Amino acid sequence: MKKVKIKNSGKTYPIGKIVCVGRNYAEHAKELGNEVPDKPVIFLKPTSAVIFSGDKIIHPSFSTDMHHETELVLLIGKTVKDADEKAADEAIIAYGVGLDMTLRDIQTELKKKGHPWTIAKGFDTSAVLSDFISIDDYRLTLDEEIMLRVNDTERQHEKLHKMIFTPVQIVEYISSLMTLEEGDLVFTGTPAGVNKAVRGDKLHAEITGIASLECEVM
Repeated sequence: MKKVKIKNSGKTYPIGKIVCVGRNYAEHAKELGNEVPDKPVIFLKPTSAVIFSGDKIIHPSFSTDMHHETELVLLIGKTVKDADEKAADEAIIAYGVGLDMTLRDIQTELKKKGHPWTIAKGFDTSAVLSDFISIDDYRLTLDEEIMLRVNDTERQHEKLHKMIFTPVQIVEYISSLMTLEEGDLVFTGTPAGVNKAVRGDKLHAEITGIASLECEVM
């Protein structure tokens, strides 16, 4: 069973389901030719996709166009269903940074056919995680900067307040569709600048004040 670690403590949480939000930054939606959504776009990743900072991202042989997507990740600490704003806020107990690795060529073909994105989003090593910081040690302001460097070249850099839907709004919405439970993770979407990651690339993702991660594509 895979677990996330809380910095500055011995606490760990077994990972439950991984709920992801697509198109949560307007400029990212536009760069891929998508409409800016009026509700969060939701998809899932399996826990088998999870690796951690320092591990290797394995480029699947069935794709030639794997992209990096850097995201704020929320750790859910209590069961919530149909949460209001207060309950949604209280359900978030820690923050981390993650990479939602995406097979863009596969996703494009699936979208053309009206099929789910699962193959493009759920492959092994497609969910990279940092350690998490507890809300007791850090309170999110949304002024934090989210960034990604590939081989020391900056690819993504944005303020979290550019998200279309805030973390609390995302948890509210997801909980109206499905129950969120302790240990669930929520990927909150990526800013503009997504690009191809190839074998040998070294990735460094960071959110100021929260966490960072490093990994290499194999």
